[in-house]
Amino acid sequence: MALTPPFHRPARPSPVLPVVAVVALLALPVAPADEGGAGTADVLSALVVVFCAVLLLRARRRPLTPTAALVLGLPVAGLALAAAHAVSPGAGIAGLGRYLQVFVLVPAAVVLLVRGRADFRLLAWSLVALAGWQGAVGVHQYVTGTGASYQGQDIRAVGTFGATDVMGMATVVSFGLVCAVGLALGRSRGRERVLAVCCALALAVPLALSFSRGAWIATAVTATAQLVLAGPRRALKAGAAVVAAGVVLVGGFGVGTTMLQERLDSITQVTDAPDQSVTDRYTMWAAATDMWRDRPLTGVGLKGFPEHRDGHASLALSSGSDIAGAGAAYHRQPLLSPHNMYLLVLGEQGLTGLVCLAGSWLALLVCALRGLWRTRAAGGRGLDCALIACGLLVWQLVDFAYADIGGPTTVLMAVCFGLVAWWALVGADRAVPGDGIAVPAPRNRVTGEAALR
Repeated sequence: MALTPPFHRPARPSPVLPVVAVVALLALPVAPADEGGAGTADVLSALVVVFCAVLLLRARRRPLTPTAALVLGLPVAGLALAAAHAVSPGAGIAGLGRYLQVFVLVPAAVVLLVRGRADFRLLAWSLVALAGWQGAVGVHQYVTGTGASYQGQDIRAVGTFGATDVMGMATVVSFGLVCAVGLALGRSRGRERVLAVCCALALAVPLALSFSRGAWIATAVTATAQLVLAGPRRALKAGAAVVAAGVVLVGGFGVGTTMLQERLDSITQVTDAPDQSVTDRYTMWAAATDMWRDRPLTGVGLKGFPEHRDGHASLALSSGSDIAGAGAAYHRQPLLSPHNMYLLVLGEQGLTGLVCLAGSWLALLVCALRGLWRTRAAGGRGLDCALIACGLLVWQLVDFAYADIGGPTTVLMAVCFGLVAWWALVGADRAVPGDGIAVPAPRNRVTGEAALR
């Protein structure tokens, strides 16, 4: 009796591709009419959440484990309470939707759509590619003098985000650099590792030209943490490569300019001789703290900081920041947030909201680190995913001391939280095809026999 050859179904496209599309949309220029509102990437991220919900209904399975549901859903309690105390119902609904998008819905969708480490790496490389594009635009702006205004010259690299969002390109490039470092330090194939090293070194240039002190500090802390977590030998090799690259860039090509040196020096002068931007930030931090003292448990409500700012800020606060260059005419941009995520949450959501949000982030960090230790103990397979996840979360937690949510890159932050959550809650314990891990063959539902592959 002749045997019938097995039927091979064509490989289905990865369900994570819609998330890759969200990342790709951030490569497009930001239209002036979209500033401060929902962009195309935000709309697509909402469709991704709907797409994920449809897949779950069709599969008829429990979407998340109890632990994952608790960790990802913990911020909802504080957000609901703060929305009820908002200055208006419209502000409460808008703020609630934004926070749910960034910290709950989109991360949960990424967790459910990522099937394994191959999908995780695909998303990581998409972040590197986006960072490379935005970085190339930023370097061109610096060289041609078409960037945002900085000390009277249009040389600040801002990518396609424009002068109204000077942190946009720095955030994107930082995410890409963190992913590239994780891919380079992981036990991946030789060519992939070499490409990741080249990408990491190349992305350091636009990051420097962004003149973003907060992004510099967060990236330096994160890269150091990734090197330490990867092991002492890899840390020494990578550290030597970074030093050599720095000598070549600064000494050979003259990347280090006087303005860069002054910007670096200003990091140590934020208390002794702060500039106006630092003074404004200190003033807004004090205002957010004062709001929390008035309402310690619930805060002033979502979207309430702009409404209560003038009643709590001192006269040291300026009327706004100067915006010019990169295609924008000179104007003053009002200061509507404290540029510190922890103080923003404390002022608007009170201690309840901060405990819920920070508790979720801390749980993700603990689970991600625990997964990394298990991965190293098991031979290091998947170490690149672990280093990327831990790095993205460390970068974000450090950067939150100098920035908060807002702008087109907020949706990218949500995707990164999803990557972190997948590794922390799912990926570290999952054996998936394509990683060299033995996976049991699927069985026929009727006979129970192993199916042919």
